[in-house]
This record gives sequence, structure tokens and C-alpha cells, in this order.
Amino acid sequence: MKIAVVGTGYVGLVTGTCFAETGNQVTCVDIDVRKVERLQKGEIPIYEPGLDVLFDRNVAEGRLLFTTNLAEGIKDAQVIFLALPTPPGEDGSADLKYILKVADDLGPILDQYAVIIDKSTVPVGTAEKVRAAIAKNAKVEFDVVSNPEFLREGVAVEDFMKPDRVVVGTTSEKAKKVMEKLYAPLVRQGNPVIFMDERSAEMTKYAANSFLAMKITFMNEIANLCEKVGANVDDIRRGIGTDSRIGKRFLFAGIGYGGSCFPKDVQALAKTSKDYDYDFRILKSVMDVNYDQKKKLLPMVESYFAGDLKGKTIAVWGLAFKPYTDDIREAPALENIEALLEAGAKVVAYDPEAMTNVKGILGDKITFTHTPYAALDDADALMIFTEWPQFRTPEFEKMGKLLKNKVVFDGRNLYELDQMREMGYTYYSIGREKVVPA
Repeated sequence: MKIAVVGTGYVGLVTGTCFAETGNQVTCVDIDVRKVERLQKGEIPIYEPGLDVLFDRNVAEGRLLFTTNLAEGIKDAQVIFLALPTPPGEDGSADLKYILKVADDLGPILDQYAVIIDKSTVPVGTAEKVRAAIAKNAKVEFDVVSNPEFLREGVAVEDFMKPDRVVVGTTSEKAKKVMEKLYAPLVRQGNPVIFMDERSAEMTKYAANSFLAMKITFMNEIANLCEKVGANVDDIRRGIGTDSRIGKRFLFAGIGYGGSCFPKDVQALAKTSKDYDYDFRILKSVMDVNYDQKKKLLPMVESYFAGDLKGKTIAVWGLAFKPYTDDIREAPALENIEALLEAGAKVVAYDPEAMTNVKGILGDKITFTHTPYAALDDADALMIFTEWPQFRTPEFEKMGKLLKNKVVFDGRNLYELDQMREMGYTYYSIGREKVVPA
């Protein structure tokens, strides 16, 4: 099948590459000339495990192409994906200007029937707006379908190639047959392709992400209460996660969620609710709690240093909002670093993938190191913001010799309390008792 993907951001590039891997001829289109030139040279602008292998193979075999020319990119395409940014406005609404601009451009250049697919996360009613924008100048038949993505950064390739489910919003039988053919190679194990109307598909994506954000936030609230009553949130997580009605995932307490999806999607669903005069009270609480949770460690740090951080050197492990990505959008680390700098502290940071992106924002305000241990050298304390695997089993004796004080503020609960106690560390975590050396 001939496929065009408009937009080569995270979703667009994964979508295009993975569909090329299943034997389709894919052309990705982007207006960013420098990005397209890099892609044509074989350079991937994002970090996503496993994507490079598929990318290289399909470029080499001629199934994956890149262009800045929309008309050239969609020529003979049976399917056209719109994988464009929908940045949040000040009121939380998703900005559709990029999608609607491309829709306007598509109308006059469509020369055969095509299925236009909204792959971006978009508010309810977007498919109708896209259809109207294309129809203004279209001379051929077309369908607009909602097909939200459910990719987790860090495992996006696996999620795409082996989806739990595929959600397709369309009322067109013709488009339905195209979508069934398109996704057939990816659902051979029986995972469902769920068809529904366009509005329901658009709402499904927001409902899924908002529910997961709520689940994380609930556990953070439980963790905060645990600290007051003397309970252990990890034990509670195991106790409730084995209940099949609840499930084990998204129950880890920490310093809040970040990234490109959860914050934006919760805000957008809240804005939709407001537009339809519905008071979605749970979402308001989720946003409020997460805002506070991101800086949960700061009062602990301030208390340990008796309210004076001037001249202190704080080592930071983890800058990305989650492991296996270089994405720093809404990452808790950034807000904490800004607060530390305002308090007069010096910050020395390490992250396996995200340091270049953070340097682009903070410049020389903080120091970056090439190893996690180099960040600890002569530091007054360590703060952990991202649960990269390499941080889980460090050399604690080596850490203790490098740090001025054997104190760790852990926003991801990486270590066992007894272990830290035996090693003689002062250890702060989320929803568990503070460890103080005897």
C-alpha cells in the first residue's frame, strides 16, 4: 500500500517507519528542510530504542522516503496520515492550526480517493473540521478517519508492531476496509481493531491518558498520606496491584507525571469539558496534585540543609521525564533544577540521553557530566528524578566516597530502605519512612 505521513515528529516517524517495515511504500512529509535533509542522510532526530534498526533497513530497501513537498509526498497515496503537533494553548485547548493548514492544502491536490487519518491527539469534533477544510477545494472523494496512537515513549516500536488494540473512528464502510487491510499485519495474534464513530475515537485517546494520569496521581496521594500515618506505599502498591480489577501498572509513587502526552491530554480534556459546560472535578484534582507533586522533594532538601542551599552542590541523576527517551517536556527535573538554582545551589547533572536537550534550554546554568559518578564528585547530596536502569544498582560504596554527605533524595523509590540503612545513607523517598543512619 502507498502511504504518506505528514509530520516527522515522534508519532509520525514511528508510524512511517513501522508501516514501511510491514512492506508498505511510505513517504514522510515535513516542512522543516533541515530535519528532512537529516532524515534523508539517515540521521534520526529522536531517541527511541529499536527505531534505528527499522529505519536503516527500510531506507536502504527504498520503502521509506522523505520530502518537503506535500504534493509529491501524497502522490498515489491510498492513505494519508496527519501526525502533526497539537500544542496546548494557554487555556489548555489543543491548537489545531497545523492540522487544519495541511487539510486546506490537501483539498486541491488530491487526485484520487484517499483515507485521511488523524493520528495526532485531537479534541472531539476535529475529524469534522478536517473534513470540511479538505472538502472546500476537493474534486475527488475522500474519507477522514480518527486513529489515535497509544505509543509509550521508550517502547514505541514494540507498541506499534504489537498493539494491545487499534482504535479506528469512521462511519464509512469504504474507509473501514482500507483500515482493516492496513492493520492486518499488526493484529495477526488476535488483538482487536475496534471500530467506532470519529468522535468516540477522539475521546478514547483522552479518556485513556487521563485515566492513567489519574491512577498515577491517586498513588501519589496515597504516598503522601503514607508519610503521615507511617505506612509504606510500596507494600500498598503490591497489595492492591494484585487485584485484577486494579492491575499492577501505573501504581508507582513518585514525583508526578510529565512528557508530551499526559499533561497536555488532561488539560485538553478539561478544556473540552469546560466548553461543553461540564465540571470534570476529578481532572482538576489530578492537575493540582501533579503540579505540587513534581516538587515533592524540595522541602526535604531544604529541611536537610536547614533552609540554606546557597553554595551547595546538588548532583542530579535523570533529566528525561521517563527512562528510554530523551524527551524533557514537562519533566519534573527541570522545575526542580530551576528551584535549586534560585535557592543558590549549584547543579551537576547526568542523564544517558537527555542532556543535549536540557543544555538547549539551560545552557551553562548547570554542569553536565559523562558518567553518573562524575556528577557525585564532591556534591553535597544526590537527587534522582528519572528511573533509568543503570541508576537502580549503583556502586553504593563508590557513591559514598564521592559524595560529601551520604544523602540521597529519591523521587522514583529506586532503593530498598533496609539496603540504604545498612549502607549508612540518609535516604528520602516518596511514601516511605525516612532512613537515618543509627
